[in-house]
Amino acid sequence: MSTAVAEGKTWNGGNEPLKASYGKMMMWFFIVSDALTFSGFLAAYGFSRFKFIDAWPIADEVFTHFPFLHGVNAPMYYVAFMTFVLIMSSVTMVLAVDAGHHLDKGKVTIYMFLTVIGGIIFVGSQAWEWNTFIKGEYGAVQTKGGNILQFVDTEGHRVAVKDFVALADHKDRAIHEKKNGLWFVSESTLPAYTVEEVVNGLEAHDNVLIRTQILNEEGEKTVLSRAESLKTLKDNGTLYVEGANLHVNEYGSPLFADFFFFITGFHGFHVLSGVIINIIIFFNVLLGTYEKRKSYEMVEKVGLYWHFVDLVWVFVFTFFYLV
Repeated sequence: MSTAVAEGKTWNGGNEPLKASYGKMMMWFFIVSDALTFSGFLAAYGFSRFKFIDAWPIADEVFTHFPFLHGVNAPMYYVAFMTFVLIMSSVTMVLAVDAGHHLDKGKVTIYMFLTVIGGIIFVGSQAWEWNTFIKGEYGAVQTKGGNILQFVDTEGHRVAVKDFVALADHKDRAIHEKKNGLWFVSESTLPAYTVEEVVNGLEAHDNVLIRTQILNEEGEKTVLSRAESLKTLKDNGTLYVEGANLHVNEYGSPLFADFFFFITGFHGFHVLSGVIINIIIFFNVLLGTYEKRKSYEMVEKVGLYWHFVDLVWVFVFTFFYLV
């Protein structure tokens, strides 16, 4: 023990516990702590979904869009593509680490470049998905109790509110701003339609029905009869909503949107950070920094982080999109 003190050490077991360098150990510590954070988020999501299991949005009906394919119902296709790209980027990272063990600068460069491209595609895809989710497509009406009323045709297919409200006399309304009112009073963005306009449009369209967010015994959302649809909209409709944000969600429970933005956003931040770090390492590889050191351990350390990000996405994908 006296020898350890004389040498200025705090631990006499050497500087490579578990045969891992200090840098690797610190990366593992970060991964474990971050995994606990994600676990807490996903556990909270699971408890919330279980509590509102009879009114939770169905992923196959929410994530149905695909870039450049307007009007095409492609449930989960783009999410599956995003997942595939991220997993393949993890494969290229493995190949980069293996090439680094063999001090093959050329292969490390190629595989690191492919990993960066995969990460950029994933982050860009997630940004597009957020934009689509926020904007919405069909619109819905929120009730007094905060539930969502969606609109379908007699075959159960979703109908956009703008398609049948166009039959009613829609009038543009001016938002109260400082320039056209009291200077100290302002007003938030107005909904595209009033509930009264939606009611008029529904009355003019005999083949449009209301679908509630409550699931029936078959696990499908409950479709009301024509008479029930009109009565429910007139008695309980309070606000037209379009898309999703932290307050309203045309797809169902606002809590779903809250968790979606928070968890996928937190994961997206990790991916973006990983892409930036990988770009830095990529340029270091090009400059021959690790070639001079005769060690590509930095590639291995960022590889651990990248694999962790990919693994977390597998759980997020399972919780949000599959279960």
